[in-house]
Amino acid sequence: MSNAETLARRERQVMEILYRKGEATAQEVMDEMADPPTYSAVRALLATMMEKGLVSHRKDSRRYVYRPEVPEKKAKRSALKQLLSTFFEGRPEKLVAALLDPKDQQLSQDEIAKIRSLIHKR
Repeated sequence: MSNAETLARRERQVMEILYRKGEATAQEVMDEMADPPTYSAVRALLATMMEKGLVSHRKDSRRYVYRPEVPEKKAKRSALKQLLSTFFEGRPEKLVAALLDPKDQQLSQDEIAKIRSLIHKR
């Protein structure tokens, strides 16, 4: 999954769209993107992602329908690793501390209880 560990911002957007929708055409991907690039740029991005093995496609009449090839759970794990290494020195406790910082997050008591429960289960 080394390619997904270094997904560019646009690639992450495309993967999130494809995970949510299951599959989509280039136009549908573009329609779902925040501040989308041109249609040609979306097609080029999808072609690059196919070369990386991140997405595949099937032909439906005159258009291609794209779907993710990397399991969502694996992509989430890789994105989390990237987040940890980029912002938290690779240390999960620093990430948790940032999540629990009342200046940055306003977690509800229910959310805090769920986090405690997850920690105790480990």
